[in-house]
Amino acid sequence: MLAEREIATMRCIEMNALSVPTWIVHITSVAEWIAAIWFVWLYAEVSGRLAWRALSFGMLPALVSAMCACTWHFFDNAPALSWLVTLQAAMTVIGNCTACAAAWWIWRQAQPSEN
Repeated sequence: MLAEREIATMRCIEMNALSVPTWIVHITSVAEWIAAIWFVWLYAEVSGRLAWRALSFGMLPALVSAMCACTWHFFDNAPALSWLVTLQAAMTVIGNCTACAAAWWIWRQAQPSEN
């Protein structure tokens, strides 16, 4: 039988079972997405094309989705947190729709006005 200390050590190893390179990809992807949201917002301000702000807002649900994935993996895909998988899927769908709506809004605002 394994001693309690060995079991605790094994649980620590199991937690975060993703490899270090995989964790780097997960964390940098979230950071990259945050930077992209910020750069799109800055582009809207600098260019004066404020419709681009819609894309910044439209990207937020995808960020929530990514954070759900990282949280679930951090806690070793705990069954008690399985609702995060559902939330991640929902945020992915919503994020795709909001990004699409934002792209449409940007396109619409770029059309010459009919006067």
